[in-house]
Amino acid sequence: MEVFQALQRLHMTVFSQSVSPCGKFLAAGNNYGQIAIFSLSAALSSEAKEESKKPVVTFQAHDGPVYSMVSTDRHLFSAGDGEVKAWLWAEILKKENSLILAGGDCQLHTMDLETGTFTRALRGHTDYIHCLALRERSPEVLSGGEDGAVRLWDLRTAKEVQTIEVYKHEECSRPQNGRWIGCLATDSDWMVCGGGPALTLWHLRSSTPTTIFPMRAPQKHVTFYQDLILSAGQGPCVNQWQLSGELKAQVPGSSPGLLSLSLNQQPAAPECKVLTAAGNSCRVDVFTNLGYRAFSLSF
Repeated sequence: MEVFQALQRLHMTVFSQSVSPCGKFLAAGNNYGQIAIFSLSAALSSEAKEESKKPVVTFQAHDGPVYSMVSTDRHLFSAGDGEVKAWLWAEILKKENSLILAGGDCQLHTMDLETGTFTRALRGHTDYIHCLALRERSPEVLSGGEDGAVRLWDLRTAKEVQTIEVYKHEECSRPQNGRWIGCLATDSDWMVCGGGPALTLWHLRSSTPTTIFPMRAPQKHVTFYQDLILSAGQGPCVNQWQLSGELKAQVPGSSPGLLSLSLNQQPAAPECKVLTAAGNSCRVDVFTNLGYRAFSLSF
């Protein structure tokens, strides 16, 4: 991979550039159809390092070269072979100043998006981390991992403030499935998580499991939606749960197993308000109504 990237850089041509409306970022387009976003403020800083001169974001914009780009107050326009695309600068830069990542090294990392540098590492998990969930009303993040623990972190202090070892609670434990936490979501003072242990609704302040959902198969994705909890995992169905634990509906999709759910609730596009589900197939199922699959997208 490193050899390929070196060869790619050797034969690269940058055809176009455009400065962001805030003046702090530069977009550059190359002959491979990629757009890279550089932080001018980081590169021009007196404390700049070599990492400061690398892209903070790179994405595939066109199949062929990006021949031209221009910026407006909100958009970055890029032009390739016979097509013009518009990108929201706010989406490109993700609005937030930092990104939280976690994975195989058992740590959570925070990255400054403006400089592209890692700023902190949050240590506490003893095995790799499967899932993260940001709390909306406080600067905190939840993480769940292979060690069977859900940990709550205060992002202001980079300290762990709460640990829930789900598998140690008898009502949640399923030793035959393991202790791993594979899905996690939060809403205000509530958390729902599952994996090896049963899918369970928790009250965070009291660290109390309030509802055990009667689903045998390990769940791979879970999310809050209005007064429901949606989950998916082994099997082709999207499960709709009442907060009390009652199964309201199982809506079949086209994949034999589901790995991810996505709710599009962007207010700017109410006509595109859908639930999508994907997993062990090339299809992405689209639910315009939670009661049935309307159609499938396909790679």
